[in-house]
Amino acid sequence: MAFIKKLIVTGVIVAVGAGAGFQWWSKQPITPGNAAVIPFAIAQGSGVAGAAQQMATAGVPVNPFLFGVLARVTGKAGQIKAGSYELKPDTSPRRLLTQLVRGEFAQESLTIIEGWTFRQMRQAIDAAPNLKHETAKLSDQELLAKIAPDYKAPEGLFFPDTYLFAKNASDLSIYRQAHEMMMKRLKAAWEKRDPGLPYTEPYQALIMASLVEKETGQKSERGMIAGVFVNRLKAGMLLQTDPTVIYGMGDKYDGKIRKKDLETDTPYNTYTRAGLPPTPIALPGVQSLAAATAPAKTEALYFVSRGDGTSHFSVNLNEHNKAVNQYQRNQSQ
Repeated sequence: MAFIKKLIVTGVIVAVGAGAGFQWWSKQPITPGNAAVIPFAIAQGSGVAGAAQQMATAGVPVNPFLFGVLARVTGKAGQIKAGSYELKPDTSPRRLLTQLVRGEFAQESLTIIEGWTFRQMRQAIDAAPNLKHETAKLSDQELLAKIAPDYKAPEGLFFPDTYLFAKNASDLSIYRQAHEMMMKRLKAAWEKRDPGLPYTEPYQALIMASLVEKETGQKSERGMIAGVFVNRLKAGMLLQTDPTVIYGMGDKYDGKIRKKDLETDTPYNTYTRAGLPPTPIALPGVQSLAAATAPAKTEALYFVSRGDGTSHFSVNLNEHNKAVNQYQRNQSQ
């Protein structure tokens, strides 16, 4: 009887020790703080044993058997999500399990720049590593049909920002995120628009925002630029903005704009055609959207670059011509 009692006590001590050891193991770093990040992936439909084996194959130095036990005793064995992950230094088995259960995928980022054209955006996405390039062989119209089929042209429909994505995510996810964000930003700006603007729909405000985006790099002047364009539209004047001419020239633009280019009619030449161009000419940012829907109150009808990144605004043609002579032709009056 005494022997049995000793055996039971010994078993309890061993079990308690094993449990304590297991708890200690589950909270210890798998790799030290100076170790490199280890990328790994969990395939769709993997159970906890399969996930543990895939991690081991990828070089994650965690005991597959103990990790499986940890997942089962915590009730999380059936909650592991497939995807791409990274084991960062000082991560414990318990923290690693939390990553897999929450789906804390390895994140990459891609930045879309304000003022880019849709063509430049496509080039950046096509060149981005760690994306699944499902759109590379699609035409612009085929791509647009998957993202925003209600629109005829993709230009301007995507918000310039930095987007996060899981490694090996479809590039369509970037287009969808950017389009949804642009529609959200445009809706918010449109709802706060000033009364009396010469637009009948949000898309026209988006076109205006793209003109503002391309006309100045000075954030502080965007409201004034929009104010001039709005004044000209209301007065029935041609917008006469060079970026639209350049956009209409397409691949013919060689970095210089000449008199003949201003006189050559295209759907985007605002020197030969009245009103707004048929589509945006770039991807406008939030400040340009705000300027287009709430422009500065001004009587100015003209502006010219001073050559230092800022503009001179004029209320009449005589004043404007003097400014052109001063800043563009270096002839002071």
